[in-house]
Amino acid sequence: MERLDEKTIRASFVNCSRGEASRLPVPRDLGALRWDDLDFLGWRDPQAPLRGYLVGLDDAGVWRGVVLRASDARAGVARRSICDLCLTARTGGVALLVAPRAGKAGQRGDSVGTYLCEDLQCSLYVRGVLSTGSVGMHETLPLEQRVQRLTTNVATFLERVRG
Repeated sequence: MERLDEKTIRASFVNCSRGEASRLPVPRDLGALRWDDLDFLGWRDPQAPLRGYLVGLDDAGVWRGVVLRASDARAGVARRSICDLCLTARTGGVALLVAPRAGKAGQRGDSVGTYLCEDLQCSLYVRGVLSTGSVGMHETLPLEQRVQRLTTNVATFLERVRG
């Protein structure tokens, strides 16, 4: 993934106002991120733990960002789940995150939900940089194909949010 600056990140958001995008917390350590290991930028809001943000490339190669909200319900935390983006299977650590749709649909309350790694570090799980600590299925696809699957799933999710 190419290195993104704060201006590009803030300008990418499609499901919030420009004012909201200008106030959202961007990761403080942008310079220290492992950009070569990232396929999208995902982070949680340290001040509002139920909020998250995801910036990735859509099908047209344009940076798109979405605001996410996690459920505050912790039911089923110990259940085995699979992230819809990276297909990492784990016990705990996967949550339903919901993104308001872009435009008028989002203003009406329409949203798109999907199960994601709670820490939004799918790229690092795909590459084996991070481990879930869960015993279970072993991925057999080569890394290149896993990365392609992840980027396709991110683009598909972003398009669903854009409507």
